[in-house]
Amino acid sequence: MFKNLAEKALKLMGWETDNHWPENLSQCVMIAAPHTSNWDALYARLALKALGVNVRLTIKDSYMQFPLGPFVRAMGGIGIDRRPKQAGEPRPSMVQVMTDLFKQHPELVMLVTPEGTRARQEQWKTGFYYVAVNAGVPIALAYMDYEQKKAGVGKIIHPTGDFEEDMAEIMDFYAGIQAKFPKEFSVDQRYYKAS
Repeated sequence: MFKNLAEKALKLMGWETDNHWPENLSQCVMIAAPHTSNWDALYARLALKALGVNVRLTIKDSYMQFPLGPFVRAMGGIGIDRRPKQAGEPRPSMVQVMTDLFKQHPELVMLVTPEGTRARQEQWKTGFYYVAVNAGVPIALAYMDYEQKKAGVGKIIHPTGDFEEDMAEIMDFYAGIQAKFPKEFSVDQRYYKAS
């Protein structure tokens, strides 16, 4: 039902979906970019719902408690706890905690926004790449293109372990996407190889 509603809502707003989502994909890290406006979340969520992709968002475990917990879970929130398991142990890294979630959840599409903010960032957070490599899962490239009025999943990347080359491929994909506020969007300039 929600899938059909999402499809109709997108059409009413003049948007279409891009579906490069493999039917048998049960786990991946999903990038959502560009992220320059609060509208991005609406179009991304509608497009992913229309494609039948249920994404999860990591959030601090304390937000999973009442009264916010039920709402956060309904929105796809999944709690993370970075406290050491034993007293005196170091706190686990965010990459490790997120990697472990893939062991705990056989079906997990983890949505990340590596820009980290709606303001222009010429260097992205790259932890998503290491999560994908460590968990042995692909990276799905979700996007919202305001010029073409198209949103969805444009490509699936299977990390090779060659960080520089894989990141260059990701940046090459996003370099052609038109953000709502183009001046506020940049791919990671460390890895983009303009042709």
